[in-house]
Amino acid sequence: MTVQDTLLSATDTLASLSTALLNGTVKVVDCAAPLGPNTPLLKLPPELAVDTPKIEIHEISRYDEKGPFWAWNWLKLGEHSGTHFDAPQHWVTGKDYPDGTTDTIDAQAFVAPANVIDCSKQAAENSDFLLTAEGVKAWEAEHGEIGEGEWVLMRTDWDQYNTDEDKYLNANETGPHTPGPTVDCIEYLLSKKVLGWGTQCIGTDAGMAGAFEPPFPAHNLLHKNNRYGLASLVNLSQLPAKGAILIANPLKIERGTGSPIRALALVPAA
Repeated sequence: MTVQDTLLSATDTLASLSTALLNGTVKVVDCAAPLGPNTPLLKLPPELAVDTPKIEIHEISRYDEKGPFWAWNWLKLGEHSGTHFDAPQHWVTGKDYPDGTTDTIDAQAFVAPANVIDCSKQAAENSDFLLTAEGVKAWEAEHGEIGEGEWVLMRTDWDQYNTDEDKYLNANETGPHTPGPTVDCIEYLLSKKVLGWGTQCIGTDAGMAGAFEPPFPAHNLLHKNNRYGLASLVNLSQLPAKGAILIANPLKIERGTGSPIRALALVPAA
């Protein structure tokens, strides 16, 4: 195939997608939770760090003497609040990547195919459920290989608790109890050269991941390999196991370690 043929094929593909979006054969699924003062936020042990402050939305004007024709607000929020993107420099293992911040990552990385591994039944039965490498391989045997440069998303339906911070964090005297990946799961996905990993929980790791070796493998290993994370995703139940395109673009924050996102998925209409 010549370069001209390739360009024509790409043009035809985009034209077909445009038509499908307009006629409804491809629909857009909102994979982001609302962002506001009641958004659940990660709680850190007091000896480690100060928690991210609650999100604040402050009105500047609303069709009044401060601005008669317009309404707008200013915001106070952490980079890793709500549905958000983790850049490599979020973790010490990725701190030296020059393209590891939200303003330096190639925008090509923000749009990619998604593999959705349904662990909702297991998570409902066990809040500490862990997805292993063997679990991923079993999923591939049924649905097909995970490809290089693709997202892998762990569906747990944990987003059903998103409006109740206590249930969403699910912590007690022994720590948080939320599902996530094992070390060998992340290692296996990295061997597949995936783009990144996403979950429906408060962070990309399991609640108990601080006790793993290495600790917090989704953060530790993904960012060590200049890969990305997505947390607090919603509506993964509306995505097929394969066939969706995920759009997950962070704000272009200077030296940003992450950013809230409006994650969107393009899926075939039912």
